[in-house]
Amino acid sequence: MSHTAHIRSHRKPRRSASTIAMRTGVAGGVLSTLAVAGASGAAHAAEPVTQTLELPTLTADLAAQVAQSADVTQQAAASYQLQAERDAAAAKAAKQAKADLADAKKKAAEAKKKAEEAARKEAAERASRTAERTTLSASADTGSSTGTSSGSSTSTSTATGSAAAVVSFVQAQVGKAYVSGATGPSAYDCSGLVQAAFKQVGISLPRVSQAQSTAGTQVGLDNLQPGDILYWGGVGSAYHVGVYVGGGMFVGAQNSSTGVVEKPLSYDPPSGAVRVL
Repeated sequence: MSHTAHIRSHRKPRRSASTIAMRTGVAGGVLSTLAVAGASGAAHAAEPVTQTLELPTLTADLAAQVAQSADVTQQAAASYQLQAERDAAAAKAAKQAKADLADAKKKAAEAKKKAEEAARKEAAERASRTAERTTLSASADTGSSTGTSSGSSTSTSTATGSAAAVVSFVQAQVGKAYVSGATGPSAYDCSGLVQAAFKQVGISLPRVSQAQSTAGTQVGLDNLQPGDILYWGGVGSAYHVGVYVGGGMFVGAQNSSTGVVEKPLSYDPPSGAVRVL
């Protein structure tokens, strides 16, 4: 027997399989925990990189939005400016229209006033000559009778013939229209009729009544002869003319309502007369 047989063995006892497995499991758990922690740390360490990569994209989107907002703001500002300009133009046009209307009303009132004054003046002139009507007609008839009975006349035979032609012409125009500025043959104004009548006997008269009232020798209304030019208004400022045809009658292109008419002197007593024959 060995001399060491009674001594308990000093070798370490063998570990059992369960102990090894337990220890292996613990170690595995620790390693797993470390791996999870490491992975978590790695993930957290990677996040800033991801955010840094997405930052340019966010910045570009923000810039696009800012640019779009600026465009919308600019368009709105332009629209407001255009509307303001339209409003200003409309206000200016309305103001001008109001001023034009006021001016037109003012001119219309002035024209009406002048027409009323002219009408009053004409009425006053007619009224001032009313007292002469009976005497004028009687004097004209008496003068004509006296000249015939005595066989004497202040006119030569040529003048008498010319006067007859003038009288015949104006009487032939009775019933034709009055048109301002017309000189025949279908229409006349007052001075156009007188001018046309004397043109028949080779006498050229001025075109307007003012000048015709000074074209010959002034004669009194109590010494009228056929062919004398009658005028209404002042000498050189007459506003109407006609031709005396004898018998207290005259022919004239009166107005657009009556046309060319033959009327007694009492219808519209003239202011004076002028003799060119």
